[in-house]
Amino acid sequence: MILNSIRRLFSYDLGVDLGTAYTSVYVKGKGIVANEPSVIVIKDDGKEARQVVAVGGPAKDMVGRTPTRINAIRPMKDGVIADFQAAQMMLEYFIKKANNNRKGIVKSRIVLSVPIEINEIEKKALIESAKVAGASEVYLLEAVIGAAIGAGLSVEEPVGNMIVDIGAGKTEVAVISLGGIVIGKSVTAGGDSMDQAIVHYIKSKYNRVIGERTAESVKIKLGQTLNNGNSRHIKMNLSDLSIGMSSTMDISSEEVNEALTPTISSIIATIRQTFEVTPPQLVSDIADNGITLTGGGALLGGLDKLIQEETGLSVRLADQPLLCVVLGLGKALDNFDFLRGVS
Repeated sequence: MILNSIRRLFSYDLGVDLGTAYTSVYVKGKGIVANEPSVIVIKDDGKEARQVVAVGGPAKDMVGRTPTRINAIRPMKDGVIADFQAAQMMLEYFIKKANNNRKGIVKSRIVLSVPIEINEIEKKALIESAKVAGASEVYLLEAVIGAAIGAGLSVEEPVGNMIVDIGAGKTEVAVISLGGIVIGKSVTAGGDSMDQAIVHYIKSKYNRVIGERTAESVKIKLGQTLNNGNSRHIKMNLSDLSIGMSSTMDISSEEVNEALTPTISSIIATIRQTFEVTPPQLVSDIADNGITLTGGGALLGGLDKLIQEETGLSVRLADQPLLCVVLGLGKALDNFDFLRGVS
């Protein structure tokens, strides 16, 4: 009791969703305290230790604008850590921010989201990074389980639920029962690949160039997966490769849909493949319960209806799909016995 009182006084239990695009932090008793871009700017002159210049929103604003020896880094790529030292420094920033930059007598217990296909080496490196960043205990929970909990599914029951989490770096599809993943598959198709598809489409069709941030804006404004007969257009300033100058052009929702089709098809194929190898009893449960969509990519216009048409299963878009994983981690902080069992 005394130890628990000291822990509550000097540190917090944290849930950290270390995503490809955004990192979200949940503090037990407070809720979500951070939801910032997973970007860190580091000064590396080759003489001294790498120094943090900025993290999160300010760091994202510096992307593409940094001078020599100051690098803007996205430590996460396709849902896994690509730069462990940068990830550790970013984690340390978020842990300190969650603890109001205090140095607690008792360090924080942390539950981190991880991808389905993480290997043992990556697990150990992630745990070590979290401990160096200030964690006393580290628990790893698959992001799809966190998303399912955050979406309100009863993951500990002996009932099959299918979750489709469409993140920035990848899409993960899982059938969950009794607190674990029965069948899980992933594909490197998500929000980032959608943005890259738009960039490639405009370059190949019009010989013009846009950045990925502009492509993301186009995706949000015009992206739709079903032809509802309501064509939309926006004007953009683009770099024309033929004349070496910027020019203005229209792009339509039909063109954006054409650019996104391969990525969407890949996601739907992964859902089908997962369903095909699901045990028969759980297939029956999923037929009754349907599919739950989470992640930022799930917000693409009409995607839920398209998946429903293509699979024949009912599809539900979770409330707050962008935050389902971190909300699930937050709920898991109330049940460390569950975390010890699945971590």
